[in-house]
Amino acid sequence: MTKIARDADALPFGHALDLHQGPLLRDRDYDLCHFDALVQTDADAGSSRFTECAFENVVFEGVRLRRAKFTDVWWRGGRVLSGDLAESEWLDAGVLSCAFAGVEAFGAQLRRVVFQRCKLDAVNLRGAELHEVVFEDCILRDVDFSGASLRDVSFRGSAVRDGKFAKSKLTRADFRDATVLECVDGFENLKGAIIDSSQAIELAMEFAQALRITVKDD
Repeated sequence: MTKIARDADALPFGHALDLHQGPLLRDRDYDLCHFDALVQTDADAGSSRFTECAFENVVFEGVRLRRAKFTDVWWRGGRVLSGDLAESEWLDAGVLSCAFAGVEAFGAQLRRVVFQRCKLDAVNLRGAELHEVVFEDCILRDVDFSGASLRDVSFRGSAVRDGKFAKSKLTRADFRDATVLECVDGFENLKGAIIDSSQAIELAMEFAQALRITVKDD
C-alpha cells in the first residue's frame, strides 16, 4: 500500500495550512490553503495555481479548473462531478477516497500522482500525459485514455472496466495487479503494457481476435 497521509495534520505542510473560505476564483495563487467541506457549483477557477494545498471532503459540481496547476496537493473524500480539468497539471499529488464522474481532463499532465481507493467514472483523459502515476485499489469505469501517454503507470488492485486505449502510447504501463482489465476498443491498443501469465491466459481469445487468428478445436 502506497503511503498517503490520512489527515491534513500529517502532511509536511499541514501545520502551516490556513482554512480557505469563500468561492474559488480564476487565475489566482492558492498557497497553503485548506479547503475543508467546501461546496462549489459552476465556479470558474481556471488557470489558478494550487501549491501545498489540502482538499478535504469537497464537492465540486460543474467547476471549471481548466489549465489549473496542482503542486504538492492532497485530496481526501472529495467529489468532482461534471467538472472541467482539461489541460490541468498535477505534480506530486495524493488523492485518497475521492470520486470523479463525468470529468473532462483531456490534455492533462499528471506526474507522480497516486490515486488510492478512488472511483473514476466516465473521465475523459484523451491525449493526457501520465508519468509515474499509481491507481491503487481504484475503480475505473469508462475512462477514456485514447491518444494518451502512459509511462510507468500501475493499476495495483484496481478494476479497469470498459477502458478505452485507442492510439494510446503505453510505456511500462503495469496491469499485473489489476483485478479486472477490460478494453472495449480492442486489446491491440494495449501494446507496451505489462500483464502477468494468468492474465495472458484469460485474455488469449481476445488477443487472438485482435490478431485475426481463428481458434478451432475440431
